[in-house]
Amino acid sequence: MVRASQATTFSASAYFDDRGPHGTAQPITERVHPHSRPIVSYFFPKGVGEFHYGERHPMKPHRLTLTNALVMGYGLDKQIHHIYNPRPATQVELEMYHDHDYVEFLSRVTPNNQNEMRHLIDTFNCVEDCPIFAEMYDFCRMYAGASLAGARKLCSGTCDTAINWSGGLHHAKRGEASGFCYVNDIVLAILELLRYHPRVLYIDIDIHHGDGVELAFYHSNRVMTVSFHKYTGEFFPGTGKVDDNGANLGKHFCLNVPLQDGIDDEMYLTVFKTVIEDTVTAFRPTAIVLQCGADSLGCDRLGAFNLSIAAHGECVNFVRKFNVPLLVLGGGGYTIKNVSRCWTYETAVLVGAEIPDELPATVYDPFFRDSQWKLHPPLTGRVENQNTPASLQKITISIRNKLRYLQGAPSVAMQEIPPDLEGLLADEDKNQEERDEERGTGFAGESRSDRCISRHEYFEGDNDVDQDDCTPLSGPKRHSISSSARKPRTKRTRGRGRGRASGGNGREDGEEVDEPGGASSTKPGKTRGRIRSRAKPRGRIAERDKDVEDMDAEVGGEPESGFEPATPVDVDIDV
Repeated sequence: MVRASQATTFSASAYFDDRGPHGTAQPITERVHPHSRPIVSYFFPKGVGEFHYGERHPMKPHRLTLTNALVMGYGLDKQIHHIYNPRPATQVELEMYHDHDYVEFLSRVTPNNQNEMRHLIDTFNCVEDCPIFAEMYDFCRMYAGASLAGARKLCSGTCDTAINWSGGLHHAKRGEASGFCYVNDIVLAILELLRYHPRVLYIDIDIHHGDGVELAFYHSNRVMTVSFHKYTGEFFPGTGKVDDNGANLGKHFCLNVPLQDGIDDEMYLTVFKTVIEDTVTAFRPTAIVLQCGADSLGCDRLGAFNLSIAAHGECVNFVRKFNVPLLVLGGGGYTIKNVSRCWTYETAVLVGAEIPDELPATVYDPFFRDSQWKLHPPLTGRVENQNTPASLQKITISIRNKLRYLQGAPSVAMQEIPPDLEGLLADEDKNQEERDEERGTGFAGESRSDRCISRHEYFEGDNDVDQDDCTPLSGPKRHSISSSARKPRTKRTRGRGRGRASGGNGREDGEEVDEPGGASSTKPGKTRGRIRSRAKPRGRIAERDKDVEDMDAEVGGEPESGFEPATPVDVDIDV
């Protein structure tokens, strides 16, 4: 028997709402042509929207499932070049920024053992805003892995824009959770981008200050952080004053635009475009990371601005037009029906497609019934605007004055390259043979460091250091060097003695010998001498052979068979 209150069950209701006079958007069927527009990659970890912070917690990962359903319902998947289900980040990848003890804690804590780990929960700030929920570590690995994958695609040049709406959790610190954020995927992605890009610009349009990213790069001049947020001194996280500029090398590379409640579309877009255009001109980034927190929209559960979805998307479109490699991430946003609409619209902006105001038919139609299934519901005018043109102009002038200190984009020639997040191989000292193998295995292990003597070289003994790069004489045959001519000579060589014809007597190098009479006293003789240069094999230090042989010293005779007359040359001889 069915009770009256259960007469209409979920299975008995219509699969889609009857929209009546309200239309339904038809999905795009035309596929994007390769190279017809900038390449866009879309990253959505399967199952990332199935996690749950808690019944009363404002953060709802289910908003990611709604966003993906609208993106596919509009047919935007046909306009996206690549759609990826990225792998989760590994613990080693997370520890490229976060402390080992903190990551180890995230991997072990569960709702079942949290009482036994209470002291660590307090230490790592996993209380109230950052509760312990089921499979929390898997959730962190998923959204962090998607941001890392997007950064790698940008570094490799396989895409121009990478989208990961599950990322953008900008409050997490190196060793603690903060503001619903456990792992700071933005910092990890920027570190990966810095491996290839010399300068990265980070832009944050979340209503909360991006304190975690700012803190990570507070002392760096390779990353400029620009945050547009609400600041009263008490609103979370309580940081982001206009005077916070960075420190040391990062001085003036940290820009904050503090705003008050109720800012509208016109004011926000004016200050946003002015600040970002001046920043891009001065800093000249080679990559941009844009955090698109949707809690800056009007009617947000935790927000207090009056921005519309169209104005929020115009900020994304303005950054896109710089034609710089762009990583687009999610962030805050706690009215999930508005968050999903906003990120769907911005996906269409990034792919360059126009979508109608009517929402497509999805299984989540009841979420949008109160707004009559519109993409752009009225969200503005709910909060009084406490910003004035004078206050915004003052902030803009202050930002411009800070940018004057940059004096051009910083050089990165001597900057340390961040660790490899993809290879995950520890740096180690390598010998010459291993380095040769990296360059190519063709000659690996075949090089020799023997000290050798080239022809006509002057060798000064074991202390001679200019012979290290010489190539040893190859081949089994030893070549001889002629030290005297076959014709009369009166020219003195560089040796220490004058060479004269000899009747076959052996003598030391450079020694002067006067022959007693004979043909040499009456007739100039043709002499031929050879000095043998030997390179000691098998890695031993080669030395000059000090024995000089007089070979076939004959007067007026014919050249020995197999030898051509030699030209007089200078020979350096050690005695």
